[in-house]
Amino acid sequence: MAFITVRFLDILDITLVALLLYQLYRLIKGTVAFNIVIGLFSLYLLWIIVKALNMELLGSIMGQFIGVGVLALIIVFHPEIRKFLVFIGTNYNVNRILSIDKLFGVTKSKSIDREQVENIVDACVNMAKSKTGALIVIAGKSELNDQINTGEKLDSKITSPLIRTIFFKNSPLHDGATIIRENRIVAAGCILPLTQKELDKMLGLRHRAAIGITELTDAIAIVVSEERGTISFAQRGEMKLKVSEETLVSLLEENIVSLDN
Repeated sequence: MAFITVRFLDILDITLVALLLYQLYRLIKGTVAFNIVIGLFSLYLLWIIVKALNMELLGSIMGQFIGVGVLALIIVFHPEIRKFLVFIGTNYNVNRILSIDKLFGVTKSKSIDREQVENIVDACVNMAKSKTGALIVIAGKSELNDQINTGEKLDSKITSPLIRTIFFKNSPLHDGATIIRENRIVAAGCILPLTQKELDKMLGLRHRAAIGITELTDAIAIVVSEERGTISFAQRGEMKLKVSEETLVSLLEENIVSLDN
């Protein structure tokens, strides 16, 4: 009996497959897509059993279904596939590795500085006290052009009074998201994609939109709840609820570095 030989490339192969499966799991957990994956996997196991038992008629029918399964998966999981590709592009710094910006001589400004952090936090704290609903998105490497084009373009300086004015209840822009990019408020009243995760029923559309945009891009988002007067912070598809003023300052200052590197 020959010994099984394990090469370094075999270990690397297994590690890469495990990493891809883990990232896929992170993207679809808590969504309807996860249940579909479990159903398809169960069906595949059943097909293997049917083949092993030589049940030709049922095996043939299921085989035809499995045969077109790849095309069906592409159609059914189109949003998840797109999310996965965006995840790879933003989280593994493909642009930085390939030095595309450097190749064309493009330099980007920092996302926000300390003074602007104070303005954003001051606006959020004041809106929380008055229970004024708000959704602020700070772009990273993803420029969010698709989302910006759904709102009103402003290109304004980041100030606390301006942010509070945008989200004032009688303002025509208060229902959408305000997007900050490269030290400027670039647009307000923007429409964001909603997450498909199963969330607590206490979380509204603003929270769903904040998680949705941070799932698809490397942006971060701040939500002020209109019902509870609390502040939440979203990043990488995860949300911290009831964030204090000090914690919000800390989170934003940490991400000044992470968004620009």
